Amino acid sequence: MKILMTGGTGFIGKKLCHFLLGKNHQLTVLSRKPDKVPSLCGESVTAIRNLEQLTASDSFDAIINLAGEGIADARWSNSRKQKLLDSRINTTKQLITYIESADHKPEVLISGSAVGYYGNSGSKRLNEVSQPHEDFSHQLCAQWESVALEAEKSGVRVCIIRTGLVIGNDGGFLKRMLSPFKLGLGGPMGDGKQWMSWIHRTDYIAVIEKLLESATLEGVFNATSPEPVTNAEFSKTLGQVLSRPAFIPIPALVLKILLGEMAELLLGGQRVLPTRIEQTGFEFKFKTLNKALSDVL
Repeated sequence: MKILMTGGTGFIGKKLCHFLLGKNHQLTVLSRKPDKVPSLCGESVTAIRNLEQLTASDSFDAIINLAGEGIADARWSNSRKQKLLDSRINTTKQLITYIESADHKPEVLISGSAVGYYGNSGSKRLNEVSQPHEDFSHQLCAQWESVALEAEKSGVRVCIIRTGLVIGNDGGFLKRMLSPFKLGLGGPMGDGKQWMSWIHRTDYIAVIEKLLESATLEGVFNATSPEPVTNAEFSKTLGQVLSRPAFIPIPALVLKILLGEMAELLLGGQRVLPTRIEQTGFEFKFKTLNKALSDVL
């Protein structure tokens, strides 16, 4: 396949690029720093700085849209929240414009989203049709998804991936957690009862491959392990894998003072189940958190 990808130089994108190259796909990656694409994504990858470089005669079999500023990279000021929205929605709108103008339409658009779509939903079990709790995370994801679904008007199959916390050995949320845990200073956040829906990066990439290759699959898919855990369970398991104590809690008030509104990402949660992808017969390589953490650490 000829594949156009956004977000290809990120924590997930880099690994995905190398996986797809290994399957003999041809890749074009959109990046603000195209000179870095070959070293990060693979020497054979074509890099473009903006989508205006594409013409109607440029054709792709698939588009994978993972672009977006890191949601937990900075405190949520009003300007930061707008940047989070713009980085996802504007890029996706530009992709829709390209698709509409293309002489040869892609067969599929796989577009990112997150389990934040469901908002802070307590301990309720959630699948792809569950009603969300209205908050900023939901609004961000809902708008992002809505724009991506515009591709259906051009006859393109659209798959939306609501991604959980992705576990890998060279970045992501886990990298930020490791230092205090390695020092024996880790522990639950707040009361530790909030649910964490996670997925090993290998399984995430396998979900992408499944959606690329299965022409009948479309709509929303949760990309999360079938065994989500509470924050307290996550902290305990991480401590066990590292052979370190993990019982020093971070009070909710401290997180709210330090992070402001963004603290809801850590103090709230979603208990998300990958119902639709499992119904296809997809099998997770890393179902349990202990197995996933042991693999990457």
